[in-house]
Amino acid sequence: MPQTKKFIIDFDSTFTQVEALDILGEISLVNDPDAPSKLQAIKDITDKGMEGSINFRQSLEQRLAILKANKSQIKDLITALKKKVSKSFERNKEFLKENADDIYIISNGFKDFIIPIVSDYGIKKENVFANDFVYDESGNIVDFNRENPLSQNNGKAETIRRVNLEGDIYVIGDGYTDYEIKASGYANKFYAFTENVHRPKVTSQADHIAPSFDEILYINKLNTKFSYPKSRIKVLLLENVHPIGIELLKEEGYQVEVVSSAMSEEELCEKIKNVSILGIRSKTNVTKKVLENANRLIAIGAFCIGTNQIDLETCQEKGIAVFNAPFSNTRSVVEMAIAEIIFLMRNFFDKSVGMHQGKWDKSATGSFEVRGKKLGIIGYGNIGAQLSVLAENLGMNVFYYDVIEKLALGNATKLESLDELLQTCDIISLHVDGRKENKCLIDRKKINMMKKGAILVNLSRGHVVDIPALKDAILSGHLAGCAVDVFPEEPKNNKEPFVSELKGLPNTILTPHIGGSTLEAQENIARFVPGKIMEYVNTGNTFNSVNFPNIQLPFLKDAHRLIHIHHNEPGVLAKINQVLAGYEINIVGQYLKTNEKIGYVITDIDKAYTQEAIEALKSIPGTIRFRILY
Repeated sequence: MPQTKKFIIDFDSTFTQVEALDILGEISLVNDPDAPSKLQAIKDITDKGMEGSINFRQSLEQRLAILKANKSQIKDLITALKKKVSKSFERNKEFLKENADDIYIISNGFKDFIIPIVSDYGIKKENVFANDFVYDESGNIVDFNRENPLSQNNGKAETIRRVNLEGDIYVIGDGYTDYEIKASGYANKFYAFTENVHRPKVTSQADHIAPSFDEILYINKLNTKFSYPKSRIKVLLLENVHPIGIELLKEEGYQVEVVSSAMSEEELCEKIKNVSILGIRSKTNVTKKVLENANRLIAIGAFCIGTNQIDLETCQEKGIAVFNAPFSNTRSVVEMAIAEIIFLMRNFFDKSVGMHQGKWDKSATGSFEVRGKKLGIIGYGNIGAQLSVLAENLGMNVFYYDVIEKLALGNATKLESLDELLQTCDIISLHVDGRKENKCLIDRKKINMMKKGAILVNLSRGHVVDIPALKDAILSGHLAGCAVDVFPEEPKNNKEPFVSELKGLPNTILTPHIGGSTLEAQENIARFVPGKIMEYVNTGNTFNSVNFPNIQLPFLKDAHRLIHIHHNEPGVLAKINQVLAGYEINIVGQYLKTNEKIGYVITDIDKAYTQEAIEALKSIPGTIRFRILY
């Protein structure tokens, strides 16, 4: 960093995520019966001081009077604050240490707790300017050093005047007192830091609103650790993605927008234009038209198992990696299948409805145990295989059919044709994917092949079963019952009405696509999918991508990583290496994997390279997308 550029960083709600005196209040008032109201009062006073609606000295006096804290509690405060350092400062610890001479903390907080925190980041004790507590002989905090300019109004500006810093001075903070430094003429720029707190009165005065420290380093061309500030990466999450997933992406520093419902093609075409990461569930269709409007999109996360709602081929052509959660809700779906099989075999659903209507129908007619019955599983993937194991433990005889060769678990029997399975089994459970070839896999002809009195369970995809044919089979008595969780047309949100020919049929369980809707499954998905996306953005790792060649990469260290996505054509890797050789760039490591459509090349190089070399790599014929990571 040039010696003429100095960064002045606020402490409370900037360097740390919290106001230190708020945390000290939680510690000092822990046994006070009026703690909740006192803590709220401290917070309200803090906010008024930060917004400039009361002067700083009033704010400080009022808060200390409520706190009644002791010196012995400062150690606990430091321990708490060390866990609350802002994520973007944590990420850029190396930068702070390397540029310690030009990093200053100027805070209306107190040296007693600030110096132990910031010293871990290489910031020099002599570069910390803050207030001083005054203690009595028992260690109680009774006052503050009233001679210190930082205890007075406009104290930060006065402190900089006294220190007499030379060169360009950039102030980073979240409060009005930080803006006052610029307003007094002692700073070139004021960056309103909004990673933790957004105060409109402060941001309206800023030269630049900075959602993170990464952003400030990026616009000043000082970002030596990250190739692109994460606060500039826009994430759009649709369809009530679990809060854990939202929080993980926000913690990473991304700019996250959440929409509770699905979007139509037209809505998504408009919304997706500046989005880098899209998160959806099963109701949003990411079509070719949508993707043609996705100018910045680099990854899609399907917070579910299926990806048939995404045009994977167009994603490949545009260099957009797609990730899903293939294992995360397996147990939830299997448990639902088992429960519905038992309910249908015993006719529990109709019995329960009758009871609610005042009908007492105590009878064993049409009621059977599942033990000894033949269960036919269509699709022996993660869900089908686990259902096989649990069903066998219930005493069922399990048969399965899959177009791919799959190893049988336990005593399950693989049948060679779908027709044989349908004709053999008492219960049919569908667990196939959403590919087009599976549309009406179970049509009228296949339903008629099923044994009279059999039951059908569909927890897979709505278009797999011919609904009118299923209705006729239930009404005619050919099938004894069915359970359907997925439908060819489903409401986009909970406010839209549900329409289906299956409503009102006997021994028919209808559920609103909730096979994977358990808290456990949604939490698993919410952790898995963001993790894969963040890994891809940060390292280029494509392991578990559904449409990219899968590469599991070593952690990037002391190098720049070039990610080159291209059409799978002969000679592209040779051209990449010719460019690198032509510009005398040393390769530290290189990884290539292809599928039938695209090639994915990762090249780790020494840090010395020119922009001309990068442009040459981007210009290689067949290039789909090029990224640099460091």
